[in-house]
Amino acid sequence: MSPALILIPLGLGALLLCISGLWMMNSLAHARRLEARVRRAQGIATGTGARRGAEGGRASLRLLARIGAAITRSGLLPRATLAQIDETLVASGFRAGNALALFVGAKVLLLAAVPGITALVLPHLDLAPLTHAVAMAVAVLVGLLAPDYVVGRIRATHLHRVEHGLPDALDMMVICAEAGLGLEPAIARVGAEIRAVHPALAQEFARTSGERQFIADSRVALTNLGTRTGLDCLKRLGSTLIQTMQYGTPLSAALRVLAAELRQETLTKFEERAARLPVLLTLPMILFILPCVFLVVGGPAVIQVVNVMK
Repeated sequence: MSPALILIPLGLGALLLCISGLWMMNSLAHARRLEARVRRAQGIATGTGARRGAEGGRASLRLLARIGAAITRSGLLPRATLAQIDETLVASGFRAGNALALFVGAKVLLLAAVPGITALVLPHLDLAPLTHAVAMAVAVLVGLLAPDYVVGRIRATHLHRVEHGLPDALDMMVICAEAGLGLEPAIARVGAEIRAVHPALAQEFARTSGERQFIADSRVALTNLGTRTGLDCLKRLGSTLIQTMQYGTPLSAALRVLAAELRQETLTKFEERAARLPVLLTLPMILFILPCVFLVVGGPAVIQVVNVMK
């Protein structure tokens, strides 16, 4: 049996489990919105199948969360590792209370399911013992690293969306400041206005506005705006807002300068990417374009030389 055939069931199983894990994580991210819809829909007749499907999905999430919570409470994972995973989930936009437990439960499920499926498939294939061992090792690695890869991709997408929408949000904050709104009402208003266009950044602003309401020192809430995601632009925004509160500098002027700096940095990044294009195109040109040019230019001469030598 060819080794390539081994990767087919492994790839299908890993893809199915990764899709399931991604679906569960997205369900967790939208749990609050779904709960609000359920509350609004109370008293409205719904289909029995839809209710059973929703209840089944919530039951699966609760089961994974219980498994993950049991593992986190057991002390098998160090506290530093759990804290790092929690920071990664928060930076990815997962703010529910059971996000850590659900992630650990999904990781345990994948770590058990992928090698289990592989162990059931391999006996039916005529493989060498070494190939069998390699396939099991690959299955274990897939089950162990697939949740981290999915969360990493979600985090990168979330941070990119936050960074992309920040200049527009700063322009709206300038308008709010010039209209006479204070810092806290401006943050809340901007977060509500940009929810449809930049939901990731609106989520960060809503969390900051909520923290300012129950934290005595507002500077802590503004500092958390940058530390949650680790983005330099949000850290600079928090520092700018703290300085305006501490020294009494005009808020609109500071935000206008910061928005211009962020747009200039974005333009600089695009220019850097454009400057890299000639270097990146060198290898494809050598591999695909130059051989065609040589064939067109030197092909007739080679044919004539071959005919003469005959």
